[in-house]
Amino acid sequence: MSNIALITGASSGIGAEFARYHASKGGDVILTARSRDKLDALAAELQAAHGVTAHVFALDLGAPEGAQALIDAVTSAGLQINVLINNAGFGGQGRHIDRPIADELGMIDLNVKALVSLSHHFGRDMAKRGAGRILNVGSTAGFMPGPLQAVYFATKAFVKSFSQALDHELRDQGVTVTVLAPGYVGTGFADRADLHGTNLVKSGGKTPASVAKHGYDAMSRGELVTVNEAPLSFLVNWIIPLLPSRSVLKVIERMQRK
Repeated sequence: MSNIALITGASSGIGAEFARYHASKGGDVILTARSRDKLDALAAELQAAHGVTAHVFALDLGAPEGAQALIDAVTSAGLQINVLINNAGFGGQGRHIDRPIADELGMIDLNVKALVSLSHHFGRDMAKRGAGRILNVGSTAGFMPGPLQAVYFATKAFVKSFSQALDHELRDQGVTVTVLAPGYVGTGFADRADLHGTNLVKSGGKTPASVAKHGYDAMSRGELVTVNEAPLSFLVNWIIPLLPSRSVLKVIERMQRK
């Protein structure tokens, strides 16, 4: 039986690296994102390099019925998901009241609503079969509030909380849920989030391949929450919670300010 991983946001960055890593282990993949050309190119690469089957569903998960469209496509194709990697998401720099509300709500639709919908549908299928793994890509942003990226940080806090609760509910049925919470990663995220020129981006970031491997391996071990850098993990878990809230807010604002 094929070990199929469904990977959202798979056209580039961490999502594409998840696909490469899973395929390198002999697993088939379902690739989804908006860009069909990029997905088709990645599918051809994985099939040639590893002899796996790569299915492509190009759609917008952030659209009102995007998640259901993906669920319907997977169901119609008769595919059984063994690994769900909810990677799709985006951020946006600026004061909340200065940003278009459509962009803020669209961020919630993709980062939260689509992730919940896919986790609900495929998590239920996994629980019925008694096996499965879910990896939700959060962020160290989920450990604190984020002035100048207020909605993005809040969505990642939701992902962190929701995923841990879901793991607790499903673990007895053979399904684990892992949160990958990386720091800044060198992907196209900064382009869409308009973060170039901020101290966050100037500080550099880890490679998508290293982050994907870290998260995938943690998922395979059934870990609950994992941060890809040990010093950063210590900071968000043990230092920031002890600091005064106003101090944390000022530090994060400086990181996000241009």
